[in-house]
Amino acid sequence: MLYLFAQTDTGGSGTMEMLTMSASKGIDLLGNIFLCVIGIILAIFIVLFLIDVLQTKDAVRRNYPVIGRFRGLFTTLGEFFRQYFFAMDREEMPFNRAERDWINDVAKEGSSTEPFGSTRRLSPGAAIFANGMFPKLEEEHEPTESVIIGPNTRRPYQPYSFFNVSAMSYGSLSQPAVRALSMGANLAGCWLNTGEGGLSPYHLEGNCDIVFQLGTAKFGARNDDGSLDVDKLVKLTSDNPSVRMIELKLSQGAKPGKGGILPAEKVTPEIAEIRGIPVGESAISPNRHVDASTPEELLDLIHTMREATGIPVGIKFVVGNIADVEKLLIAINSRGKDSAPDFFTIDGGDGGTGAAPMPLLDNVGLTIREGLPAVDDLLMTYGLHNRVRIIASGKLVTPAEVAWAFAAGADFVNSGRGFMFALGCIQAMKCNENTCPTGITTHNKRLQRGLDPENKATRVMNYCKSIRKDVEMISHSCGVDHPRQLRREHVLIVQDNGRSLPFSQVWGQRPRLKGKSKESA
Repeated sequence: MLYLFAQTDTGGSGTMEMLTMSASKGIDLLGNIFLCVIGIILAIFIVLFLIDVLQTKDAVRRNYPVIGRFRGLFTTLGEFFRQYFFAMDREEMPFNRAERDWINDVAKEGSSTEPFGSTRRLSPGAAIFANGMFPKLEEEHEPTESVIIGPNTRRPYQPYSFFNVSAMSYGSLSQPAVRALSMGANLAGCWLNTGEGGLSPYHLEGNCDIVFQLGTAKFGARNDDGSLDVDKLVKLTSDNPSVRMIELKLSQGAKPGKGGILPAEKVTPEIAEIRGIPVGESAISPNRHVDASTPEELLDLIHTMREATGIPVGIKFVVGNIADVEKLLIAINSRGKDSAPDFFTIDGGDGGTGAAPMPLLDNVGLTIREGLPAVDDLLMTYGLHNRVRIIASGKLVTPAEVAWAFAAGADFVNSGRGFMFALGCIQAMKCNENTCPTGITTHNKRLQRGLDPENKATRVMNYCKSIRKDVEMISHSCGVDHPRQLRREHVLIVQDNGRSLPFSQVWGQRPRLKGKSKESA
């Protein structure tokens, strides 16, 4: 024992030296492990960065590599924790999560089903559909009937699709977004409305049917004083046969009574050239067309455009004072039905835009729920329903909303923000700031890089086809062959007492002209 103690005592310095060496090696080992972990994390970060930058399906991840992945994670977690920390699916505005998720699902996959049960709250005013007890079998249904617009023009238009892309200009939308819409519209067989910013090369890229919109500034066919340059309009339509109709915009949903607004930061040299305006200055359109201050002058302008181009010409407006619409119809009948616009695009006061003053955005114009049936009634009363086709627009992004529009009198339905969601819009509410994180409403090249037009074109096609399929499914459930056979009695409106009444009772039946129905009027 003494020997061992002595050995230990005499070798104490050696033992301490060994312990010090072991500790040093341990620290070195931990340091190496730490460096390896940092290296692995850095390698993973680089790999994820490259994957996100090179992929084209998710614009947020492409514009914000790695960091953008957290949006998907938080969205997924929100499904589980929303009852504690997040708004419920149907509480967000202006479009709730349930609506946006449905559009994203069908745009990505082409179809969608939901589990368990509905989360919709049937509050007073909600519309539901009255299903038939004995609907036809699938093989018994007749195809959706075709409708001709402008039958008396030199080049009438018979659209294939009853659901189409609403007016969104190049300027408010980015170049890749317009390209994606053009290619997607071609794949879906629907038309694409240019919006008031003129006809750009990107609208034509997909070789789809084009509705050329002339706003109050008449970009693309204007004189310096804002009046119509007929020669420019004729050249535009003759050089581009894919332009099938002209839509003269009187007003739009988000800012009725005020012209379009394109912020200065969005007026690039290319956009300025297309529109014929100075670079870097805000494009503020007049409150109305300078050459149309009365119903008679408006009909003169429409006649000039239709005779010069040979294609259907219609007007877009938000319903406000219904007496003004009636004055226009009286003026039409005094001249003869051939003087009528070939179509009315009825926009709702809750429609959207890239930039609008808040007082107008919130407080002016009837919603589509009121404006559409009101105009349908007037056209029936004055015997013009089959002469003037109705296109409904304004926050109609789901199959139920589109089906309601047909029951309320529409012949076609347009959607703008629905197709924006199909492009990948996340409702960041940055449309007017040129900082859209998905590249849809920005001219920042770095942010635009996240939007791959070919990939998004497929999503546009899927969304459009899904809407058509599901609207037809609702129609079949109601016992009719196609959406244009839907009537007010097919829609039930929930009342304050919780009971539902047919829309035909709540609003009233369509007027009848000399005892004739809508079909024979």
